[in-house]
Amino acid sequence: MRVYVPLTLPGLAEAHKAGELGPGPLTAYAVTPGLREWYVSDDIEELEYAALNRAAAASLRLLAADPAAGRRRVVVAADVPDREAVSDPDRGLDDAGLGEVRIADPIALSKAAAVHVDSDEADADVSAAAAALGAADHGDDDAQFTVDGAEDHELLWYGVQEIPNLIG
Repeated sequence: MRVYVPLTLPGLAEAHKAGELGPGPLTAYAVTPGLREWYVSDDIEELEYAALNRAAAASLRLLAADPAAGRRRVVVAADVPDREAVSDPDRGLDDAGLGEVRIADPIALSKAAAVHVDSDEADADVSAAAAALGAADHGDDDAQFTVDGAEDHELLWYGVQEIPNLIG
């Protein structure tokens, strides 16, 4: 199963140094039954894109919690055995839990397929979105508009061998 692990640039640097994403348990995003039902599509590429976007939103939350981290959303795509990515069936179609899976153990970085990171041009919008996230969570429509502005930026694809350039 392809999973999308939300990180920050410092988190990516730690993973690179350790050779693994972890420690476990990890929260990641994947094509779960709930995500399939919510997205109403059988196209696996569309569903994986939706899971990637869910992970990007989780990365934004990590940025909001770490003001010292570079203002770029980071998501690592990795392949794990299906049995290792466990979704919570009780969350059903809860928006916050769509596509969310738990992985008990660290994921070897050798299992990573790609890294997705914001471009330099996204910096201002991602910074503003991270700062506005708390207000958006409390129903502020203007803050939600700012948060949505980060989603206008597509994450760029990088090969795993490019991680040293991303964190350097």
